[in-house]
Amino acid sequence: MWSLKAICTFSVRVSQAIMAVKWTGGHSSSILCLNASKDGLVASGAEGGDLVAWGEDGTPLGHVRLEGANDVTSVLFSHSCPTTLYASHGEIISVLDVRSLKGLVDHFHVNEEEINCLSLNEPESLLASADDSGAIKILDLEKKKVTRSLKRHSNICSAVAFRPQRPQSLVSCGLDMQVMLWSLQKARPVWITNLQEDETEEMEGPQSPGRLLNPALAHSVSVATCGNVFSCGAEDGKVCFVPESYLLLTGGNDGKIRLWDVSSEIEKKQKSPAKHAHRKKAKRAACPKQGENSSATAADEEGPARIVPKLDIEHGEKVNWLLSTKIKGHQSLLVADQTSCVSVYPLNEL
Repeated sequence: MWSLKAICTFSVRVSQAIMAVKWTGGHSSSILCLNASKDGLVASGAEGGDLVAWGEDGTPLGHVRLEGANDVTSVLFSHSCPTTLYASHGEIISVLDVRSLKGLVDHFHVNEEEINCLSLNEPESLLASADDSGAIKILDLEKKKVTRSLKRHSNICSAVAFRPQRPQSLVSCGLDMQVMLWSLQKARPVWITNLQEDETEEMEGPQSPGRLLNPALAHSVSVATCGNVFSCGAEDGKVCFVPESYLLLTGGNDGKIRLWDVSSEIEKKQKSPAKHAHRKKAKRAACPKQGENSSATAADEEGPARIVPKLDIEHGEKVNWLLSTKIKGHQSLLVADQTSCVSVYPLNEL
């Protein structure tokens, strides 16, 4: 496992005019989060407690305003029961049936402050919730009680993700600029990197216009299907891996969405694992432009990786959430932004 930082681009970007299909009629405020079921249903959470379920054709199938009217910050479908949906709003986790959103199946109040992110492990025995206090609560869904309370972040814990194929391991990141790999058996981090320290290292020597000057507050994390590679979105960055691949989607406040292929860098690491096994820090590349979306990727010990994006999309709105999923059998990118609609881009040719 290695930490991932800002992707550098020093070559001509590949820009393509890809038109988005807009899903409208569900929300009246900014959409904050998205998730999709294995059966093709999509859920979106918005400001003011708004929650909408969508069909594959973009038709709203159901709408509910959750109690308390707190922003819906995370939505998550069950894999084993694709009609079951988890939603975080304020300090509450609500469990709903998307066939009838009006009534709650269950609810949990285990976090002390606002929840920012939810994640299920693969057996769906555990649900992790990260909150503003910096804590991660691990909820046993069968016993319906908290079995672990992980507290190591000194600021808001903005994101958490269980690793595929490793139900007792998860990754978290926060506004304390730290990314942590946790073992639930040990109930403590087994690996920590501080993005601020890495940026201090990068800033040594003459400054250049391409240096990243703002603190690397970590806002999002995504784990590849293999479970061994993850990406962290710093500053305003949002990231997600395309399932079953090392294709990485990034977005940010600049309204741009980019697709990166990081497989070559990962293959280099896999070919020489001993070379990187005992490194305390990974050398990282500075973001080429302060306003661009920033996310993380692996870098060579000899120097930073130069990766050219496979695709540039001029989305035009600040990106709140990215989701790569199949819609009607075709790989697609769903985007939530400052508007009240969901944008759907085709990715089937990539």
